[in-house]
Amino acid sequence: MRVIVIIKGNAESEAGIMPSEKLLTDMGKFNEELVNAGIMLDGEGLHPSSKAKRVKFSGGKRLVTDGPFAETRELIAGYWIWKVNSMDEAVEWVNRIPFDPETSPDESEIEIRKVAQFIEQLAQISLEFIALCVSSSPYRDSAAPPMRFSPSVLDGGDDTTERRDHAGCQLDAVP
Repeated sequence: MRVIVIIKGNAESEAGIMPSEKLLTDMGKFNEELVNAGIMLDGEGLHPSSKAKRVKFSGGKRLVTDGPFAETRELIAGYWIWKVNSMDEAVEWVNRIPFDPETSPDESEIEIRKVAQFIEQLAQISLEFIALCVSSSPYRDSAAPPMRFSPSVLDGGDDTTERRDHAGCQLDAVP
């Protein structure tokens, strides 16, 4: 599954204060670990909100507001996109993110969210529809080998989980 790891903004990031050279070096090494492990797909730091704009949609109108924005808890200082096997694995990696409390007196906060993958969700619906058709087929008890589906490939789960669709058709992982 893919997750976005959101690095929340704080007073330092909003003031445009760069991290220490040591922290930048440590972060570069951490990013290299992520890439070598096949975890990191993308990641960037963001400029402070003083260089940003917000567009508010209300009714049929759009209101553009120039930064800076006052509430730092709502701001993002950077992000990563990671490919992980579980949310627990993402948390394990987040716990390894370099942080230097001596040079960063402000608190930092990281948020991890699963990326909604529309194509995968559509494919899962298609698999369930096919299974329903197969279960309703007059040929389902014939000598033909059973059809096997691998929903785990689609939803990022493990291949050992047996799943059944809403019609009760078994959706087995392909070995």
